[in-house]
Amino acid sequence: MPVKKGTMVRAIREKLENSVEAKASDTRFPSYLFESKGEIVDVKGDYALVKFGKVPTPNIWLKLEQLEEFK
Repeated sequence: MPVKKGTMVRAIREKLENSVEAKASDTRFPSYLFESKGEIVDVKGDYALVKFGKVPTPNIWLKLEQLEEFK
């Protein structure tokens, strides 16, 4: 997946639920991470800052491998 600001993405459930990050925090992820579009607003190393605009939530850093382009 080409990674750049403005790309629309969603989280891949299998990769997020089995990740080190999931094991270190609450594993009850909200459904909007997997079902709605998020926009990449920044990229640093292996992580992207994703903004989910349709719901009032804070932006979230996710590993690039945990994201897929939303078509």
